Amino acid sequence: MQCEEKLEVFENGFDDGKFNLRIEFYGSDARKILLAIIYELYQPEYGSEYVYPFECAKEFWGIYMDGSEVQGEELRLSKTKFINKALINRLESVLEKIDAPREIKEQISKEIENSEIYKLKDGLLALGKNFILDEGKKVVFVFNKPSARELILRYLRKW
Repeated sequence: MQCEEKLEVFENGFDDGKFNLRIEFYGSDARKILLAIIYELYQPEYGSEYVYPFECAKEFWGIYMDGSEVQGEELRLSKTKFINKALINRLESVLEKIDAPREIKEQISKEIENSEIYKLKDGLLALGKNFILDEGKKVVFVFNKPSARELILRYLRKW
């Protein structure tokens, strides 16, 4: 669905030509995280009262969420002391269980060893150049710009 001249929202993500940003997720529902990101991107332009792209995406996804709920938080990450084959296998096992296209899984699988791996209360978190794999939430985010990583992390534990 076209929500703004350059913002297209689809079932599992969005593509924004204005900010040259594409984010998709596979696995558990992460649409609230994407809504928060859309709100954050467009709020400076629209003001906080009525952010049209945010409202449009909410309607398309059928999610109730108020703009006042969009408040990011700093995710405290503690890096694993070392990366071993057991950690890699654990992350690859989670990735294999997520319903995502084969080519995306293969690309992430190749990059897991080079990603930053953190331990959270509910599992591991792998941060790659263009993906985030969250073992606890059983979700993988794929994006086209490394700066999207920080946007996603800001809302990852909120929803």
